[in-house]
Amino acid sequence: MTSPHRFDLDAIGAGLPVAEARAELEAAARTGAMVVTAPPGTGKTTLVPPLVANLAEGLTLVTQPRRVAVRAAARRVAGLDGTELGGPVGFTVRGQRQVGRSTRLEMITPGVLLRRLLADPALPGVSAVVLDEVHERSLETDLLLGMLAEVRQLREDLLVGAMSATLDAGAVSALLDGAPIVDVPSALHPLTVDYAPSPAPRLDARGITREYLDHLARTAARAQREAGCDALVFVPGAREVDEVVARLQGLVGGVAGGRDRTGGREGSSSQDVEVLALHGRLPAAQQDRATGGRRPGESPRIVVSTSIAESSLTVPGVHLVVDAGLSREVRRDRGRDMSGLVTVSASRAAADQRAGRAARQGPGRAVRVFAPSDLAGMPAQSAPDITSVDLTDAALWLACWGTPRGEGLALLTPPPRAEITAADRTLRALSLVDDAGLPTESGTRVARMPIGVREARALVDGARGLPGRDGARRAAEVVAAVSDDHRPVGADLPRLLQDLRSGRAPGTERWARERDRLARIARDAVGGAPAGTKRVTSPDAAEQAGAILALARPERIARRTADGSRSYLLASGTRAALPESSGLLGADWLAVWEVQRADGRAADGTGAVIRTAAPLSEEDAFLAGAELLADERTAVLENGTVRARERRALGAIELASTPVRATKQDTVPAVLAHVRSRGLAALSANDAARSLRARLALVRRELGDPWPAMDEDSLLATLETWLAPQVSARTTQLSSVDVTGGLRHLLPWPEASELDALVPQRLAVASGSSARIDYPQPDAEDGRPVVAVKLQELFGFAETPRLVRGRVPVLFHLLSPARQPLAITDDLRSFWDGPYQDVRKQMRGRYPKHPWPEDPWTAPATSRTKRAMGRA
Repeated sequence: MTSPHRFDLDAIGAGLPVAEARAELEAAARTGAMVVTAPPGTGKTTLVPPLVANLAEGLTLVTQPRRVAVRAAARRVAGLDGTELGGPVGFTVRGQRQVGRSTRLEMITPGVLLRRLLADPALPGVSAVVLDEVHERSLETDLLLGMLAEVRQLREDLLVGAMSATLDAGAVSALLDGAPIVDVPSALHPLTVDYAPSPAPRLDARGITREYLDHLARTAARAQREAGCDALVFVPGAREVDEVVARLQGLVGGVAGGRDRTGGREGSSSQDVEVLALHGRLPAAQQDRATGGRRPGESPRIVVSTSIAESSLTVPGVHLVVDAGLSREVRRDRGRDMSGLVTVSASRAAADQRAGRAARQGPGRAVRVFAPSDLAGMPAQSAPDITSVDLTDAALWLACWGTPRGEGLALLTPPPRAEITAADRTLRALSLVDDAGLPTESGTRVARMPIGVREARALVDGARGLPGRDGARRAAEVVAAVSDDHRPVGADLPRLLQDLRSGRAPGTERWARERDRLARIARDAVGGAPAGTKRVTSPDAAEQAGAILALARPERIARRTADGSRSYLLASGTRAALPESSGLLGADWLAVWEVQRADGRAADGTGAVIRTAAPLSEEDAFLAGAELLADERTAVLENGTVRARERRALGAIELASTPVRATKQDTVPAVLAHVRSRGLAALSANDAARSLRARLALVRRELGDPWPAMDEDSLLATLETWLAPQVSARTTQLSSVDVTGGLRHLLPWPEASELDALVPQRLAVASGSSARIDYPQPDAEDGRPVVAVKLQELFGFAETPRLVRGRVPVLFHLLSPARQPLAITDDLRSFWDGPYQDVRKQMRGRYPKHPWPEDPWTAPATSRTKRAMGRA
């Protein structure tokens, strides 16, 4: 039997700062869990995986956040090990796998590992898992940390490691049961940081400005010419990469990446600069060219990259970094159920990571194409994905893991409650989870498919529902077009599909490869699943594309708001407009795949613009949106009259509405809905109701449960409990509703018997009469009960009364005989002994008929004049 391959750590780690911590790393790994913090350039991704593999008996899996980083890391370790890819070192990414029987170390993306875990949480044959670049806080990596922490409870032999350039190592260690932390110091190469802000703004309402991109390209060309070395330019997205590459090719007189490799263009000098693009949409060969380093005799290079070169991979030979200071991040509009990429300022941590790229292999220079004041305004860290992205996929993974909505799973950041609840509702609507949140048979199958939840539903249901032969291929064409970064002109998906099929659209080869992969997945899924009942009816190819989208996103079925309009109402309730030049204008029904927030003319006053859509027949709209079709009866209170209608709708899209005679069953919901929409002010509560509410609010504030909350939100949320019983079938005027009686429905028993003792309505005073107690408004956090009373009625009254079991002192407003305020106090004893004498001097001449004794302690309390007291 052949002994397992052992990696030569001396050769692999030669010259790497992380090699100095080798003994500490091995000791930590032997404990079964480890957390490694190491700045970019220290070599952690190069040395730690083979170190762990040498200690593990079986396969070691190492995640990298991006496919290009997976291939680059695998290629580098294999090269240093002197072996071929697919031997001791292999990799797996979506659509590409290169491993062999001798593979000991496999680099993979987090999504690949997550689906392996869902297929078999025991991870048979795997001895160690290392998660790299944890600080990026990607959704999949966050979930993997929580899941692997649970797996370790079942498999004590499984080694789990987490690595990062910058992270909260303590929190990650705690998640892994106190795993030891190994902190690797940074490589100490000198780094010069300069600033070159643009005179034009970086961003406007449409995104990054052309003037700024011109300035960025000129700055990069000048800096590279001065340094004469390889340069790395950071921009936010693939579009900006392509635009800056085009500008640089015109500025440096260089060759375009992927063309001449012999030294330049025909007739160019050996000093020409090669300009290369690096982003996730490029073919693997072009990505590998950009990350592979310059070979001897080749021209200097400028690599223009998105954030994929920020921390998860090293571009060899770079000693100059030019940074736009921008990032492309997901932002979610919860109210409209829209997610989209927006260009924002990068975090300060990202700016430091980018600058550090220049000093990884020696002294370097970073040029920040923004002002120092911009750096000061950047956030310290980017927010975790789990707080901002659509959680539909995550919700299904969590359900399949046995922790619906993430409940019971330890995570660095729990999913936002509103977002995970909405995702759970979506999964139920797609029949992927049951009412308990657990996966259905279809949900389990979809979760293991190497595509997202909605794409999987479009692919499988589309393949099953399309008429004719090979529905799998036709569905795969649609899903491949919408799941990659193709942007249809005018939002017109059918036109994009025509261009892709004919080879006229950019990225055709990439689309064709993805189409073929998805078609194989669809055939396997359809063959192993029960036949569906939703059959696409339209024979038109464009409408069939719409039906495929609608099967996956029924809430985005949309109908035109009026003839001639380019605005549409989605079943979800969102309004959005087609672009002015769209080839879809005139379609009554659409299946919308992507919609983004927008303002001005582009949005036609709707606040959103449709980015990807296809026409849809009405019959297929009803078919795909069957779960959203509803017949309901509505009732509203208008001018004292309850008006009822019977309505048929597809989600928020009203299909028909007919007025009908109102019944007593219509009255209560109509009244409650009216109050909810207008607030408690609609009830016109009388003094008794206002007083009771204020008294109860004070008791709630001081004693808490079981006394009911009296704030407006709480009362509106419980209208069915306290207001509905006061509404009769004949109620037409809200002023006739007994609000006081309704509030008494909320009183807890037997505690309610104590109400008048806790917060009496009146206070007996020394004169023998009583005064009304005015209680603070329910929303007054520290308001006090007030008693307004004539000063003379409190002679001899020493102790200030306290309410709610002695917790709250009464605040006295002491009045003149004409009931004008003289003083405010909650300490009567101090008032009589001090301020009273000043009040007496000022008032006894003005009100000589009333008593103003020198000694208020012995004087009888009275509400009468001195003459009236004498007659008595």
